Amino acid sequence: MSDLAPVDRDLIECLLAGSAEELGRTASAMRDASGKRLLTYSRKVFLPLTQLCRDVCAYCTFAKAPSRLVSAYMPVEEVLGIARQGAAQGCKEALLTLGDKPELRYAAARKELDALGFASTIDFVEHVAGRIVTETGLLPHINAGVLTADDYARLRPVSASMGLMLESTSERLCQKGQPHHGSPDKLPQVRLASIAAAGEARVPFTTGILIGIGETRLERLEALFAIRDLHRRYGHIQEVIIQNFRAKAGTRMANASEPSADELLWTIAAARLVLGSEVGVQAPPNLNAGQTAGMIAAGLDDWGGISPVTIDHVNPEAPWPEIDSLAEECMTAGRVLTERLTIYPRYAANPSIWLDPKMRGPVLRLSDGESLGREGGWSPGETRPVPGSPRAPLGGQTPAILASMQVDRAIARAVSGQTLSEPEVVSMLVARGPDAAAVVEAADEVRKRVCGDVVTYVVNRNINYTNICTFSCSFCAFSKTSTKAGTRDKPYNLPTEEIAERVREAWAKGATEVCLQGGIHPRYNGDTYVDILRAVKSAQPEMHVHAFSPLEVWQGAQTLGVPLADYLARLKDEGLGSLPGTAAEILDDEVRALICPDKVNTEEWLEVMRTAHKTGLRTTSTIMFGHLEAPVHQARHILRIRDLQLDTGGFTEFVPLPFVHMQSPVFMRGQARMGPTWRETVLMHAVGRLALNGAISSIQASWVKLGIDGAAACLAAGVNDLGGVLMNESISRAAGAGHGQELSVDDLGAAAAAAGRPLRRRTTLYGDPTKVMAEA
Repeated sequence: MSDLAPVDRDLIECLLAGSAEELGRTASAMRDASGKRLLTYSRKVFLPLTQLCRDVCAYCTFAKAPSRLVSAYMPVEEVLGIARQGAAQGCKEALLTLGDKPELRYAAARKELDALGFASTIDFVEHVAGRIVTETGLLPHINAGVLTADDYARLRPVSASMGLMLESTSERLCQKGQPHHGSPDKLPQVRLASIAAAGEARVPFTTGILIGIGETRLERLEALFAIRDLHRRYGHIQEVIIQNFRAKAGTRMANASEPSADELLWTIAAARLVLGSEVGVQAPPNLNAGQTAGMIAAGLDDWGGISPVTIDHVNPEAPWPEIDSLAEECMTAGRVLTERLTIYPRYAANPSIWLDPKMRGPVLRLSDGESLGREGGWSPGETRPVPGSPRAPLGGQTPAILASMQVDRAIARAVSGQTLSEPEVVSMLVARGPDAAAVVEAADEVRKRVCGDVVTYVVNRNINYTNICTFSCSFCAFSKTSTKAGTRDKPYNLPTEEIAERVREAWAKGATEVCLQGGIHPRYNGDTYVDILRAVKSAQPEMHVHAFSPLEVWQGAQTLGVPLADYLARLKDEGLGSLPGTAAEILDDEVRALICPDKVNTEEWLEVMRTAHKTGLRTTSTIMFGHLEAPVHQARHILRIRDLQLDTGGFTEFVPLPFVHMQSPVFMRGQARMGPTWRETVLMHAVGRLALNGAISSIQASWVKLGIDGAAACLAAGVNDLGGVLMNESISRAAGAGHGQELSVDDLGAAAAAAGRPLRRRTTLYGDPTKVMAEA
């Protein structure tokens, strides 16, 4: 340790002098400094591709001789069968574990590889991992022993992460009579070189130490400092496992003493203090039953992989804990057990650095907005039952612990109508467990205070006059060109006579609003939108025209070369009643550059709305969320909407639009998530209510995206409005939504009744529709 800096030597002295309890207090405070109360785990299947190994560690029962195995390598179909079982039970990780370079020791391994058509074990691993990804969707985490730079380069396109336990940096443990004697792959310099090569290859990496095999506390610290230094150099260490030795019958260490609970807790705390708060510190719960609270108090923040399908093949005598039971133990300690992926969030959120392009889509498919594991199987637009209900919008029972101080403070400021900071909005958007329950409850209370119990709706008709569009929004499945039709619709452009006829039909059915939007047709200019307005007004002068996205307005003014204010005034004079707040997507140019690079930017969208409000035109506001943005982008969007509303007062409502992924080009290219999770969806409505309190009074749920049962559940999360019956809705349908193109008033009434609330019809601008119909 002579090359350590003085500050590190001082730290070592403090660690060696400290008790587990003393170190644990400091370590847990370091972990908790972020304000998050999560404890993570990965739901996995454990796949021992081969239990042959050239090493002879004195404590290991995983490695076996060929005579004790039916085959040298797991049959590929057996591997895939287990992986499919795991996927069916919600697993997201396939842990591929195997012995080190068995073909260098065993003729049986060489013979079987040859029969299978592989030159090496790494060839076999590469093949199997690739098939797991493509055929089951699970994300491989590869523990293939000591690997070279070439090995990492080959395995990176078929894995989300890899790992190698350092175990120890003590060369003494490799001497005769010691546990690693005769095991060439356990030489510290060999393992450190392999971990460094993983860093060079930009592989998100798991490593760890094995305690209780004869090492001293100082030697443990030496290993932890070696890991820390590698992470400082490459930034690739996701997590460090503190694994306690368990004596196993039939091994040379069968009668060796196991480390005490105090030794384990001291080492967990020391690891946190050496590694800092960025690197995860993990200990296996199945090896430490009854120690959950102590390990949490020592600074641990991750439980590693837990399988509902397979045993722990390295420690077969130690069954995995039940996930629900572990969650209860975590909740007792004031923590929320949260599923992660095998790749940690900070790496998954930076795929250009840490993921091979082939793995970005598979990772996104299983990710939520924080790059943790998706909860449940629901996605917007799907017809499967939603997880929540008006009585329990988040699903399940309300946790019996209080919300965190961070979230509690944000809620208190929001309830009083104050403008929140960006971190405060983010804290509510990412809330889980008791925090999420508190956000939803507060939103419902604010809704009741501001809007009462009445649920409102409008009778309207959607008229999408063209789906031909020259813009290249990557999320849009509605727009078509003359050369590219979608999976549901062909390119079309409605004549004004057809628009007028649909308006007459809508009025005859009792509609008071037509909502008109379309693609940016190459032959459209600013006069086109005037012609559309004239067609509507000639068909039914009293019909309210809610039309033209900010993109269409911007495009119309640009094509005519007139100022926005002048063009909007002209549209108003021709009968435009209000504007939809679509084309907002995410009001952050970092995201817009990825999903709609040629569309109006954030400031241009806001300028259209600002000008419309000053012209006397009211507008709605929307957010399309759950694709490739992060919670911080959502927070910026909401705060920009609030800022403009406080300036102009022109927004009538806020409408969260969860991303429908099924036919969206950006999803089909593997560049977007599967929409928001149910929790994220409910929270977006609740946070909209809270963060916009004192600015926008109406929060709407989109039954087109959520289904009517989903919209009903959101009525208990701050929502007061169900939008319109939307005769002929086609944009969400084109993206794959299965909730139909129209609802009846009875359907909306049933949704309101499920929440125990009355339904009342409104106009577009929240007036009394009976007056409109009477005047007509």
